[in-house]
Amino acid sequence: MIINLKMKDNKEEKPYFSVVVPVYNEEGNLKELDNEIKEVMDELGKAYEIIYINDGSRDNSLNELKKLKDVKIIELNRNYGQATALDCGFKSAKGEIVISMDSDLQNDPKDIPRLLKKLKDENLDVVAGWRRKRKDKAGIKILTKTGKFLRRVLIKDVVHDTGCTLRVYKREAVKSLDLQGEMHRYILALLNWKGFKIGELETNHRPRVHGETKYGYSKAVRGFIDLLYIWFIQKYSQRPLHVFGYLSVFSFIIGTLTGLWSLYDRIFNGLSLNRNGWFFLSIFLGLASILFFSFGIIIDLLIKIHLNTSHYEQRYHIRTIIDTNRSRSDLDED
Repeated sequence: MIINLKMKDNKEEKPYFSVVVPVYNEEGNLKELDNEIKEVMDELGKAYEIIYINDGSRDNSLNELKKLKDVKIIELNRNYGQATALDCGFKSAKGEIVISMDSDLQNDPKDIPRLLKKLKDENLDVVAGWRRKRKDKAGIKILTKTGKFLRRVLIKDVVHDTGCTLRVYKREAVKSLDLQGEMHRYILALLNWKGFKIGELETNHRPRVHGETKYGYSKAVRGFIDLLYIWFIQKYSQRPLHVFGYLSVFSFIIGTLTGLWSLYDRIFNGLSLNRNGWFFLSIFLGLASILFFSFGIIIDLLIKIHLNTSHYEQRYHIRTIIDTNRSRSDLDED
């Protein structure tokens, strides 16, 4: 699992790089990808580890992973999605620099040294790949451009390519993340919100040769829902009562005006209140005002409880962890 190690006091040296690769139904790509990653990482001359997260693959991916040498395989007990797989890999990574990439061979490992150089030269916390010349189908490109427009409008995201998994991170950046849903597409927005310095670099994007793309319309919809969540967290996580307070005050003002109008109709036009739609609208808005304010208080309390609670139910479960760098006798002793 840990390559190019020097021995110190009879103990393995801690890896400087951790390469994290989520895998879902990519049996035809894994051997070639592993060879490419190791070829590039060997040239860097520092200790590294490669972590493959098998995200409930239904094909022969797990068996192909077991054939690889000097890697760590984390097998999740079902398919949770790329965000969860990355989260699992990030939490397992031991390196000072964490490198993430897809397992479909569309990311080019030869871009890693360039990303690392930019990270060091510009003293950044994250450098993201930018697939300027994408090799995807037209439908995927349309979804990507639509998502990019919505991200710019809602969360002021100016990074060109938030969907490229090929990135290099400092350890502090990835350890601050807690991913789920489709939130792997908003990692950069989350890190920017946390104050980490982010850069991007144009990278090579290769056409898919084996397997099928995992991105489709259903993921785009879930991604939009997560985008709304990110927008709310960035804007109101420290003051959720404000957004509901605005709604409460707005409802109260409109409700008061419609109530006064219904009274005007009653006094000067003789229109009975039980036949006046404005009167019922004012009651509805008055109740909505109370509910909005109550929701704000409840959500504010829930966020404070969450932030002050260190124990939470694990969102995913690991079936096995396989270290192909260890001998069979070592595994038997465990």
